[in-house]
Amino acid sequence: MMDLQRLRIYRAVVAAGSIQGAAANLGYTPSAVSQQVAALARETGLVLLSKAGRGVEPTDAGLELATAADGLFGELSEVEARVTDLREGRAGSLSMAYFTSAAMAWIPAIVRRVLDEHPRLRLDLRVQELPCTDEQRVDVEVLVGAPGFTAPAGFGCHHLMDEPYVAVLPPGHRFAGHDAVELADLADERWIAHDSEQSWCVINLRRAAISAGFTPPYSVRTANHPTAIAFVAAGIGIAVMPRLCTIDLPDGVRTVDLVNPTPIRSVHVLVRRAVEQSPAVQLVVGGLLAKARASVHPAPALA
Repeated sequence: MMDLQRLRIYRAVVAAGSIQGAAANLGYTPSAVSQQVAALARETGLVLLSKAGRGVEPTDAGLELATAADGLFGELSEVEARVTDLREGRAGSLSMAYFTSAAMAWIPAIVRRVLDEHPRLRLDLRVQELPCTDEQRVDVEVLVGAPGFTAPAGFGCHHLMDEPYVAVLPPGHRFAGHDAVELADLADERWIAHDSEQSWCVINLRRAAISAGFTPPYSVRTANHPTAIAFVAAGIGIAVMPRLCTIDLPDGVRTVDLVNPTPIRSVHVLVRRAVEQSPAVQLVVGGLLAKARASVHPAPALA
């Protein structure tokens, strides 16, 4: 294996353009520097330096070696910095998964704060509409849980909020000026789906509609709430979705509370127990709890 100290000294010689200059920069004698460079040449089997006036310059092979060394020592510096950060609790990696509305409303500001305090943290962030499978598990997952939801082995769980659904109505809709509308009153509308049929958000809404005496008559199916809202804005139909999905609506689009019944989704955050005490993860969980508290609205009154 190549001696890293010799490589470091050789790199200093190339940068200084002379044995004497490198010796002065490193605090070594010129003889010691020369011996180390000669040993590196024997070790590699390469001619590394040639005379250039009163100094030296690298040969073609020597220049390639010096260039490779620059990359090597840059990576080594990163490793050393990462070790220091890990020792002081400032670094490592963080993987997170979350559904789209949480991603838009909460996650960017939380991640920005985490990176401000842990700038070397390596991130793996992804939108995951359906809860992670065992093979997909991440350090922190924001998810919508069905009734009776419990954390899988090796994870802790924090309940973030119970969030009501609202009706999203196009400009000029007959219910747009109402404070609340009964879910059954929307049975004859053209419905726009905002998520897959397998998502708990849609299953939950379907169950609420069935309890009100109808099955949602979806005419348009989309994969996310921004697309569904765009169809609503175009006057194609109405959508019913959790309130968090509606924080940024086009002009003229209105939301109205739902009653009899009010569909509710329960939002949780799973945290891998192995990392739950790390400063970055604690920042994330604290940020999520604060964002959720700020997002809670009083439930609409029953008609």
